[in-house]
Amino acid sequence: MKDLVSFLSAFGIVLDPTTSILVVLGIIFVFVLIVHFILHRVVLRTFEKRAQTSQHLWLQIITENKLFHRLASTLQGVIVNIQAVLWLQKGSDVSEILIIAAQLWIMLYSLLSLFSLLDVIYNFSQKFTITSDIPLKGIFQGVKLISSLIIGIMMISRIIGQSPAILISGLGAMAAVLMLVFKDPILGLVAGIQLSANRMLKLGDWLEMPKFGADGAVTDIGLTTVKVRNWDNTITTIPTYALVSDAFKNWSGMSQSGGRRIKRSINIDTTSIHFLSADEIQRLMNARLLKPYIDSRSKEIEEYNRTHNSDGVSVLNARSMTNVGTFRVYLTEYLQNHPRIRKDMTLMVRQLAPGAEGLPIEIYAFTNTVAWLEYEAIQADIFEHIFAVVDEFGLRIHQAPTGNDIRTRHTSSCRCVGSSQSPESLT
Repeated sequence: MKDLVSFLSAFGIVLDPTTSILVVLGIIFVFVLIVHFILHRVVLRTFEKRAQTSQHLWLQIITENKLFHRLASTLQGVIVNIQAVLWLQKGSDVSEILIIAAQLWIMLYSLLSLFSLLDVIYNFSQKFTITSDIPLKGIFQGVKLISSLIIGIMMISRIIGQSPAILISGLGAMAAVLMLVFKDPILGLVAGIQLSANRMLKLGDWLEMPKFGADGAVTDIGLTTVKVRNWDNTITTIPTYALVSDAFKNWSGMSQSGGRRIKRSINIDTTSIHFLSADEIQRLMNARLLKPYIDSRSKEIEEYNRTHNSDGVSVLNARSMTNVGTFRVYLTEYLQNHPRIRKDMTLMVRQLAPGAEGLPIEIYAFTNTVAWLEYEAIQADIFEHIFAVVDEFGLRIHQAPTGNDIRTRHTSSCRCVGSSQSPESLT
């Protein structure tokens, strides 16, 4: 400022201290406006127009996240700080206020520039398959939180004129309170790192977590929460750390394998199970899928009975085919020949332990698609066929009596009773 006063004095212009300060502040203000106009109205606007027409992805992402805008604002703060040091008297109140304000501006926009840079890196990473599988959003949010705390401490220390170390040492006494306040972000940051390092979850995965009522696709993995869009289009929010502390099911392995499992049982009425008669065997021989099995099985049984001199008088003295065993073989062959069932994955038809609801026959196979609608259609087609052919084997599906069964039985009983009474007994 002394140089300015001396410069003006050479032209015969004498200014008092207050006026000279106002003149200097006016010069700084005008210069800042000029720099702002050049950066924001000329340079950045030209850059944005070029980015909109450019095929380069990184230019578009940088423009969308306002990275250069915030860097330009940071540069303006640096220019004001330099001007305050050069033009104003060192140690004056005006100089200190302007320098502190400029430094606070620089720290604030430096923090915002860091936020924009992290957003650019995150958005750019989502465009590539390798990095899109990594839940970087929670990690970047953790970096933003830590950076905000550091810059906040520096700004407060600059305002009160104390060293940041003093504030940090004072925060030690509040560590327990801070841990309580920032418990979720801290746990979420640690969980995000574990999810990323172990590749436990990524955007788009089908997540099932009954504890939180979640069953759908992961749409967002944040620092403190994970959002899941359920199949009924509701949104479930899960604490990020719960994915590490609790168990959840990730169906991405099923999607990547290309096959989705069918695991469903039908219950056979055990009173309908019996040995096949010769007529039944002959009738089932007409089935293309069963003929090879019946031929080989009949020869095996015949050879066994001849070797062991089975007389055939009692079924306990000889081996025979059962209708339920033949039915199980038929279902296996049917699935082996089904065009929508994968043959390179586990495929079997097995018996489970019988119970009050009959003998469960379980179908265990994998479809050649993971699309939900196609999978349900294939599964329905298979079981519709099973229910339709079960009667061909002399078997019955176990089913608890319905109201219609009870009414039918009651009506039949009344008719029987009524037909057995004589006309005289009714008078």
